[in-house]
Amino acid sequence: MQKRRDVQPDFIQAGLSAGGGAWCRIGKLRHHRLPTRVYFDPFFILDSRMKNGYAIVMLRPFDIAVLLKLTLPGAPESSFQKLASDLHVASSEVHGAVKRARLSGLMQHDGPKKVNRSALLELLGHGMRYVYPAVRGELMRGVPTSFAAEPLRSVVHSSGDEVPVWPHLLGKVRGYSFEPLYKHAAEAALADPALYELLSLVDALRDGRVRERKIALEMMSKRLLENG
Repeated sequence: MQKRRDVQPDFIQAGLSAGGGAWCRIGKLRHHRLPTRVYFDPFFILDSRMKNGYAIVMLRPFDIAVLLKLTLPGAPESSFQKLASDLHVASSEVHGAVKRARLSGLMQHDGPKKVNRSALLELLGHGMRYVYPAVRGELMRGVPTSFAAEPLRSVVHSSGDEVPVWPHLLGKVRGYSFEPLYKHAAEAALADPALYELLSLVDALRDGRVRERKIALEMMSKRLLENG
């Protein structure tokens, strides 16, 4: 089997394909000199492949959660087993997420698990509400997210409407169900307040009103860039 060469992105573009799918074009492969497209699809687990002259990388919503976790102090030095335990998933899932993030240019292509914070911020601010749109459901008890959780809750005042919650058996807040980036996000967030804030801000970027998205992006920028 031929060894896959590293991907070195030169620039990032995003858009919609003719079939309605969202894509992000990550420059060219310096070794192959072929355009690279990153497709955002929550139902695909495929890492990469060649198709019609393009190197295809499928990113999953879970990959965003892993990248956010890796921006927190001490996380990049953690083992895959420790990251998997913190995120309540299998180690193989974290391995896959890191591999896809490296190929897409959202993480340093080799060496330490270092996140490309400016690229991640660009994706969060301009792509999340299109590639991973919010899925709302029925009223239930759960863990509050988006503007109903910190840090937005302190600055955005709800009009009294129902709030978004991640469905969870131990949830104490009643609101409309809001699908998280991955199944065990609530458990991971409840055990890690810093990760909880990042995941909640991402949900505001996915579904918030204009003012909420603006504030959420400012808060996310501060956490990713100023603390990086």
